[in-house]
Amino acid sequence: IGAVVALGAVTLVFLVVGTQGGLSPDLDHHEVAAVLAAQDPVATFGTGDIQIAGWYAELAGDCNGDSGGSDAAVAWLQAECPLRVLLPSQPPDDVTQAMLESTGLRLAAPNGKPFPSRAMPGGPNTRLGQLVFTGHFDDRAAASCVPNRAARCRATFVVTTYDPLVH
Repeated sequence: IGAVVALGAVTLVFLVVGTQGGLSPDLDHHEVAAVLAAQDPVATFGTGDIQIAGWYAELAGDCNGDSGGSDAAVAWLQAECPLRVLLPSQPPDDVTQAMLESTGLRLAAPNGKPFPSRAMPGGPNTRLGQLVFTGHFDDRAAASCVPNRAARCRATFVVTTYDPLVH
């Protein structure tokens, strides 16, 4: 009986600790499908921090495109590669760059972080579960993007952090 009570107490502690943190209640939470459905994410969601849940995919070594140019202050935002996107459903293992670009919400971060580490050495980096990313649209650096990428820069979700669990 003592072992069962101890196991119950340990389980209760894990439940209490596990529910701490999680999604920030003061931020709006959206599914990536709703964000992708918006014609203009900046007009729809503003420039403040929000949370978006979806399936993460990254294409780095196999990505075709440039690294954003020599201006480091904006290269991270206007780069075509590496390609990081958030999708409304789990992508197949053989997902292509064209599929990711056409069905995903582009993600970027000024320091190249905070994104999940690679699951496998080559090919697309995908996850078995959804992730929740916190960030914003229309980063200040978007004003410096080259004209033909300015709209894409404004609509790129600039990530500040992510949570590996959907709560």
